[in-house]
Amino acid sequence: MRRSSIREGEPGQELQAGHAWIAPGDYHMVLERQGTMVRVGLNREAPEHSCQPAVDALFRSVAAAFGANVLAVVLTGMGADGVRGCEVVRQHGGQVLVQGEESSVVWGMPGQVAAAGHAHAIFPLHGIAGEISRRVQANRSLVGIRR
Repeated sequence: MRRSSIREGEPGQELQAGHAWIAPGDYHMVLERQGTMVRVGLNREAPEHSCQPAVDALFRSVAAAFGANVLAVVLTGMGADGVRGCEVVRQHGGQVLVQGEESSVVWGMPGQVAAAGHAHAIFPLHGIAGEISRRVQANRSLVGIRR
């Protein structure tokens, strides 16, 4: 059994399976490909949609680093952050899931992504984890990856 961790991103951290990074306050978190490695980057570029960190910055960098292998998920939240990033994810061949209105506290972010036509599917909160697992397993089967 693999042990997972969740922590704030730090510049230069190499992405590793089973780990999750959260953008620290006042920084956009992006991914930077360096050969076969992908590392965390942080910047203080201008806020997007009055947000810093902004998920648009992250999603654009994830799409650039991983192309069609991206599965972006937008959960409850205010505003339109995520719309442009999800557009870029789709342009690179990735997939986008959003949380449904009925289970969202605020259907701003997921609703805006859905309204823009960037969501491949909409799920209630209780169905998202299972759908992520299903899509990851399906993708692994397509590319012949085994656990």
